[in-house]
Amino acid sequence: MTRLRFEFHPDVREASPLYLQLAQTLAQAIRDGHYQADEALPSERVLSESLSLSRVTARRAIDQLVEQGLVVRRQGSGNYIAPKLVQPLSRLTSFSEELHQRGYRPSSRWLHRTFSAASPDEQLSLGISNGARVARLERLRLADEVVMAYEVSVLPEAALPDPLQVDASLYAHLAALGKAPVRALQHIRALNAGRELAQLLGVPGNHAVLFITRVGYLESGLPVELTHSYCRSDYYGFVAEMRRDA
Repeated sequence: MTRLRFEFHPDVREASPLYLQLAQTLAQAIRDGHYQADEALPSERVLSESLSLSRVTARRAIDQLVEQGLVVRRQGSGNYIAPKLVQPLSRLTSFSEELHQRGYRPSSRWLHRTFSAASPDEQLSLGISNGARVARLERLRLADEVVMAYEVSVLPEAALPDPLQVDASLYAHLAALGKAPVRALQHIRALNAGRELAQLLGVPGNHAVLFITRVGYLESGLPVELTHSYCRSDYYGFVAEMRRDA
């Protein structure tokens, strides 16, 4: 039988039900690094037999982990530890940079790299004239081959004259052109994924996602990048440090 990497000591005096106690223990084991991203979680059978619990208790504990975004279910395969990207809000970095720093392997699945006329909203955000062309990059962002986000980036043609030259990292490409943003304004809100977006992200319809709009600026203050990101809320999070004035 598979040996568990945690100890579970149910407290009969505890008011919370047994499945919640198990869920809390499993969650702590995941946060403590006893199980790594994309690693299979012990099955309901293994948990129930190893801990002398019912299959129902084990199943309900795993259900809690899925709801918390710590575990993802893969049809016909099992339950796996969810990769989690927690991005600080105080630092401007690219998706690829954040993943590399956390030991993940970033990649992109390109959907479109082309030019098109800027929409009115894009003209406003990028400060470009009516009828101006923009480079439009549409892709899925992956971490260790797991889809984390759907992303659309729009840039003035002058900043990105050949979108087909962008490979893994847009920011690295812009840096090579001397057009990398040095600051950005970012807005984050939650929305429910429609059918098409849900299919792209591999989530159920109406699944909650994080919708992030970012405008990046050059040192001169000119806007150079408008990016809309639709991030899986079970894989993606943000952290902000706040201080109280003395």
